[in-house]
Amino acid sequence: MFRISCLLISFCLVQLFASAIFADDDNEAGVKFYVEHVEPVFVAKCFKCHGNGKAKGGLSFYTRDALLKGGESGTAVDLDAPKSSMILDALNYESFEMPPSGKLPPAQIDIIAKWIKMGAPMPNRTDVIKIKEEHGSPQVTEQTRNHWAFRPIQNPELPAINKSNRIQNPIDAFILNRLSEAGLSPNPEASKQTLIRRLYYNLTGLPPTPEQVTAFVSDTSAQAYEKLVDELLASPHYGEHWARYWLDLVRYAESNSFERDNPKPFVWKYRDYVIRSFNDDKPYDQFLMEQLAGDELSEMTPDSITATGYYRIGQWDDEPADPKLALYDELDDIIATTSQGMLGLSMNCARCHDHKLDPISQADYYSMVAFFKNIRRYGVRSDTSVYESSVRSIATPKESAAHAKQIARHNEHVEQLRKKLDSVEEMIREQLQGGERDDFKADSVRLRIVKKYIGKHLTKKEFEAYAANRKQWNDLRNRPPKSAAMALAVTEHGADAPATHVLIRGNPISEGDVVEPAFPAVLTSLTPEIVPPGDGKSSGRRLALAKWMTDENNPLPIRVIVNRIWQWNFGRGLVRTSNNFGLTGNAPTHPLLLEWLATQFQKNDRSFKKLIKLMVMSNAWKMSSQPNQTAYEKDPLNDLYWRFDMRRLRAEEIRDSILAVNGTINVEKMFGPSIYPVIPEAVLAGQSRPGAGWGQSSEEDRRRRSIYIHIKRSLAVPLLAAFDVADTDFTCPVRFATTQPTQALGMLNSDFLNAEAKLFADKLKADAGEDITKQVQLALQRVTQRVPSQDEINRGVQLLNVLQTEFKQDQNTALKNFCLMALNLNEFVYLD
Repeated sequence: MFRISCLLISFCLVQLFASAIFADDDNEAGVKFYVEHVEPVFVAKCFKCHGNGKAKGGLSFYTRDALLKGGESGTAVDLDAPKSSMILDALNYESFEMPPSGKLPPAQIDIIAKWIKMGAPMPNRTDVIKIKEEHGSPQVTEQTRNHWAFRPIQNPELPAINKSNRIQNPIDAFILNRLSEAGLSPNPEASKQTLIRRLYYNLTGLPPTPEQVTAFVSDTSAQAYEKLVDELLASPHYGEHWARYWLDLVRYAESNSFERDNPKPFVWKYRDYVIRSFNDDKPYDQFLMEQLAGDELSEMTPDSITATGYYRIGQWDDEPADPKLALYDELDDIIATTSQGMLGLSMNCARCHDHKLDPISQADYYSMVAFFKNIRRYGVRSDTSVYESSVRSIATPKESAAHAKQIARHNEHVEQLRKKLDSVEEMIREQLQGGERDDFKADSVRLRIVKKYIGKHLTKKEFEAYAANRKQWNDLRNRPPKSAAMALAVTEHGADAPATHVLIRGNPISEGDVVEPAFPAVLTSLTPEIVPPGDGKSSGRRLALAKWMTDENNPLPIRVIVNRIWQWNFGRGLVRTSNNFGLTGNAPTHPLLLEWLATQFQKNDRSFKKLIKLMVMSNAWKMSSQPNQTAYEKDPLNDLYWRFDMRRLRAEEIRDSILAVNGTINVEKMFGPSIYPVIPEAVLAGQSRPGAGWGQSSEEDRRRRSIYIHIKRSLAVPLLAAFDVADTDFTCPVRFATTQPTQALGMLNSDFLNAEAKLFADKLKADAGEDITKQVQLALQRVTQRVPSQDEINRGVQLLNVLQTEFKQDQNTALKNFCLMALNLNEFVYLD
């Protein structure tokens, strides 16, 4: 018995010990899951700072023991409450924001959450490198001030390249130089059919028509390509497409989020401002200046006021549990968007403590907050408060005078109706007894009480006249004339800004030292020159910040936007971490090229169009995307640009292309209030109030481009959501390009795709008649923007015959399903 007890106790102790140490290799399924699904994410996104032998902030991800031990901020994984694990908070950007290069896709976060729930199994490591302690935050020193992104911009000499036939402009010299050093050769130029499709999508987000392709391919002049570039840059559709990149960056949406998610008044005018700015090729410094401080300029314009809607497009909690915390959350949102979007620095990581990865102190963070502290909150619960705080007139003096007369007429009409109501109510008031006399003091119950006296003190006809007057009075009083010349814009509390305190651990009730507006110490020693505007409506602090942001001697905003323009043309930046130019961001793959481009941008008055033209005219941009095994083995990520990267169309491009190829897109109507595509009832049912806030648009408006779709934070259009439309809760520097089952299911089964496929079939019958071969040829030509091969046409005809003979579909249904298939071709949604 004793022996059995000892064995039992020993067995229990072994089990407890095994559970405590979790002999990782014993959990084969869990370890396999980690190796196949989790570790690739850690390698790509985390190991640079937390890998083998590395422990930023005292935290290493390389072994299970190190992960459970945690770092300076505590345990990274909570096995007792997996959902509360700090690593998940950081990945979801709920506390820290990791990785700093950009939020992981939800699918990858779900994989890591599942792994933690499994107990965070990991393989036993035999190659562990002793960790060199890296505690503490980086400090402002000569070394950190000399970080490549913080240094003044230098104009480098062009590399000496002998292969002049491959050099269209200096961009090619820099690219070829790096390729030559690596022993690689660039891909040949893509075909003209490929280039016109690539160029149309790159500059307008729309496919070329078959006629446009034919005209370009048949034009053998040396100027044919440049002529097309100029034509597309001058197209109004250029601004519609390129504005979307900026709107992603500034987390543009048209509703407030949270429970009610109400729409923002006049918010679409900011979207239109951005489109017009790109079409007008507004200089980047002016573009930034207007958004940051357009209302503080000496010469305000309707555009400059509308531009400050930048401050109003974030989330707003209209019923916060802690109003003071909500205020600082809103300020943090502005800091995150401004610092990451314009400076390429994650200053928001210093809200609760000094930045762990960059030399940005908590005092730096709150000194940046001080520039914005005087901004009035978006509103205080009611719609009326929103109009008072966030809606401003952009009317001309003539429009203002006309509106004043309209208001005067309105008020006079309301007053006349009130007199008519008073005459009846005074007569009834004299007849009231007891409690009715007290009840009658409430305006909302008077109609019901007056009705009781029909036949006694007034006739039915008199009552009906009274009721009609009361309804009209209520309607007019609640809907005063609203000038169309209004815009969502920023306002401040006045010329005197409140004090800004460092918040200890980010807690709004734990105020520390007072700080004044100041620029990040690692970037400059300049002091803001703050001069309040003469109208006394604002502090002048934002204007001081805007002037520093756009100063020709401030290199960071220039490098950041030039890198973005490269990214928007080539698919990725020379600096891959386009929102993070800090110490742990990726270094540029071609630093001298980035410097040269920044110099050209400044020389050309910070013109987007001139820099874009320079890029798309280069042979680097015109390269084929074809694979090359030798180059792939040496440079699998194509860091050296030996080929052009293939890309999938963005969500809006896919929807616009569907409407374009079936001939129903409405590209003539630009600007104005947003549109509402049809959303299935099943999707609307997922709202707390099904269908609330989703309007009805005319069929003509539903055919407009996707940039005009109403962006409701709690209700995404299914097709756009499936193809990775931007997350509007945060600045979005790069969209994901996921491949998932819902994409194929939606493209095949959704009501939208099937309806558009039918319209496509109708278009084919109208243009190609009843000839099946011509229908197939035209369909494939519209979808791929090239002439299909005879084999492709034969396969299409064969599919139509099979649908009719084997699946017993009538001719119209078969053609519709063929069109549905054509819209699901990889070639339709991918650019090479």
